[in-house]
Amino acid sequence: MTTKQGWIQRAATLKPSSGLYIDGAFRSARDGQTFPTVSPRDGTVTAHIAAAGETDVDDAVTAAHRAYEAGAWSRTDRRYRQDVLVRLSELILENVEELALLESTDTGHPISDALGVDVPSCARTFRWYAEALDKVYDDVAPTPRNALAIISREPLGVIGAVVPWNYPLIISAWKVAPALAAGNSVVLKPSEQTSLSALRLAELATEAGVPAGVFNVIPGLGHVAGAALGRHPLVDKITFTGSPEVGRYFQLYASESNGKQVALELGGKSPQVVLHDVGDIKACASAVAWGIFYNAGQTCHGGSRLLVDERVHDELLAEVIKVGRSLKLGDPLDPETQIGTIIDDTQLQSILGYYKVAEAEGITVASGGTQVRPDGVEGGYYLEPTVLDGVDNAGRIGQEEIFGPVLAVSTFRGAAEGIRLANESKYGLAASIWTQDITTAHTAARELRAGTVWVNTFDVADIITPFGGFKESGFGRDRSLHALDAYSALKTTWIHLGDAPLGDD
Repeated sequence: MTTKQGWIQRAATLKPSSGLYIDGAFRSARDGQTFPTVSPRDGTVTAHIAAAGETDVDDAVTAAHRAYEAGAWSRTDRRYRQDVLVRLSELILENVEELALLESTDTGHPISDALGVDVPSCARTFRWYAEALDKVYDDVAPTPRNALAIISREPLGVIGAVVPWNYPLIISAWKVAPALAAGNSVVLKPSEQTSLSALRLAELATEAGVPAGVFNVIPGLGHVAGAALGRHPLVDKITFTGSPEVGRYFQLYASESNGKQVALELGGKSPQVVLHDVGDIKACASAVAWGIFYNAGQTCHGGSRLLVDERVHDELLAEVIKVGRSLKLGDPLDPETQIGTIIDDTQLQSILGYYKVAEAEGITVASGGTQVRPDGVEGGYYLEPTVLDGVDNAGRIGQEEIFGPVLAVSTFRGAAEGIRLANESKYGLAASIWTQDITTAHTAARELRAGTVWVNTFDVADIITPFGGFKESGFGRDRSLHALDAYSALKTTWIHLGDAPLGDD
């Protein structure tokens, strides 16, 4: 196993691909523009990435459309696509250390998580959708006897996928894998903070056998490349994960262009509702702490609100603080690190601004809240896990998505009040309920307005289940067979069989 020093040495000699990936090859932006990608580990520039302009976006979309129309991918036997995507999954795992280093360097994820979670999850997603292809059947409608109606699935065309910086490989795979499996062409626009792993993924896709033009990656600034992709008339669908503000822009871009489909996942303020009959306090505390502190709290469905019955508040809070303080915050390239960095200084300052809000609202800082820096690292963006107690659920700390390692704790008495507080949010991405009463658990799961509801656990997930939200958390679903359908168009073929009986030859 590579040591901390070994990873640091490998990172120092890293020379990642940094061009646009269009029509099966790397190239510079037409105007020669680039932007720096900065490692949150130490604030140093890892590479200068080609910045796609409107002309470059048009090149990528045109290549994707041309490939789709040619049919080298879109009209092939699904078993061919299956074999290619399985091979891509294998190549991802064969290059696990390279991809993990790119991901850790770019995002500040602990290298152990990049190796054990991010890259394997990406590979599994491509394999799962590949293996699903010969297990998804078309339908036959219940027509009258004189007709046959077949309902089949066809690819939509060109998919524009815009992904955030918090889980680049995982979220890219959620969108790219089902889109490719369904026979579409894809233009992926990664976040400008985290483009490196997406570029390598596209290169591996070509190596696996994905035809030129079918999978393109266009790094660039959101207001330039993202907007151009959203407005392009040859894009048939945009799938976006990010902030509600930017998500609404993509709805606007669709209306301004060709009325393309739009699927949005727009963040959350997910509650963990702990009732007085929670049972195993320590297990609950561990799930609560990991649910918000994992990836330094930069998770859209992170359990950022702890709504706890006042009868178990003190005991649970003490355990949550104990778990939070036990987590090792450190250098992402140290295999022992459990909590890595904030993505950049802008996000760090945004989080720190909420500490001033907490002070103004009279909220108690029960634990953490200090900027730290690991030994031997100069620069970087590190922040201790923070627990804020006595939060008004209706205040800014209780309502706004902080997107950092900050847990907001509020109390209630009785299940009805807990569920009411949980639902008093503009978001509805995820939630959990902690209780030993099976009736209460089922009732609460029905009442909680969220795309995923966990019972006596949190953030247990798999590609087999859909992921998405209610309310301002967006619409559409990543993962599961539902995502495969989302990148397909349903076609009805109605065949008239005639009214006369069969005759003799």
